[in-house]
Amino acid sequence: MRANLKRLTFQNDGTPTMKKLFVREPVSGGLLLSYKCNSGCRHCMYACQPAWDSDWIGEADIESYLSQLSGRIKPSPYGTDRVDLNSGLHLTGGEPFLNFELLLRAAEIAHKLGIPSTFVETNCHWCENHDLTESRLTQLRGAGLKGIMVSVNPFVLEHVPFDRIERAIRIGGKVFGKNVMVYQRYFYRQFRELGIDGTVSFEDYIERAGLESLHYAELIPMGRLPYTLGHLFRKQKAKFFFSQSCEARLTSPYHIHIDNYGNYIGGFCGGISLGDAHDLDSIFKGIDLDERPVLRTLVTGMGELYNLGKEFGYEDLSEGYVSPCHLCLDIRTHLVRQRCEFKELKPQQIYSQM
Repeated sequence: MRANLKRLTFQNDGTPTMKKLFVREPVSGGLLLSYKCNSGCRHCMYACQPAWDSDWIGEADIESYLSQLSGRIKPSPYGTDRVDLNSGLHLTGGEPFLNFELLLRAAEIAHKLGIPSTFVETNCHWCENHDLTESRLTQLRGAGLKGIMVSVNPFVLEHVPFDRIERAIRIGGKVFGKNVMVYQRYFYRQFRELGIDGTVSFEDYIERAGLESLHYAELIPMGRLPYTLGHLFRKQKAKFFFSQSCEARLTSPYHIHIDNYGNYIGGFCGGISLGDAHDLDSIFKGIDLDERPVLRTLVTGMGELYNLGKEFGYEDLSEGYVSPCHLCLDIRTHLVRQRCEFKELKPQQIYSQM
């Protein structure tokens, strides 16, 4: 208890607040090569879309970030040469295949550094024909990449013809064997049963498959989703979420991300930077919350973020919020639009792409 007091200060009412935030070292995560994507999926947590500037991650930065992750990232329970969604290192975006040479180089660097269970995430838009698909996947395997994760859901289907997704899965199995992950297989089987070949709008999909099919979708109510699919959720007033803290999510060692701007992102929380990934040790030694007021409110309680937003003129959404993440993002977006200088609200471009 005495050690914990070093990280606490107290408000006027005697309530303790955290002085430093201690982030656990990552055991799995992803390297985001760019936020640019050929798609603008309605459920995207990072607001990726074609309108983003490419701003591709630099090769020197890849080396820097992965050198620090080497030795920290843990392999799949099935071994260093196997992959699963919650282990190892994934190369992602945006759509990483928009810059294949950079993706290939990132795979080579990760392999050189001995990072286990590496795979790439893709929506397969680039899989235009058999030869191109096989060539690129074979090159990635030769560079040391262990596997591939293929995104399959009604939102990707709006932008990517299903025949390209099928091609990636079929050829991916030939190249990577068991290390092809289909996320999610329910929709892969359903789209085949429906005889889908090209793209299908979300509205047409619902008409054909029924709204109940979305019960099988892992819809995380954060990022772009509350604004594009909020009508599918029950909403609550802001105060319903005031007691919730984001500390556990932000400090989790699982599935962290480092983006192309050097932001260390915890808990899928796009637009919140825990620090500069060029110096991970400084993050793990403890984040000074006096220097990051928004972060301080999030680990104290959502009500504190709401109060901070009110100081800068934030107005509640009359229809309410689908989740604490929705409330959090809406307040943060307001703060950025007010040109408030909070170093943890990065990259700021994400707030204009939601």
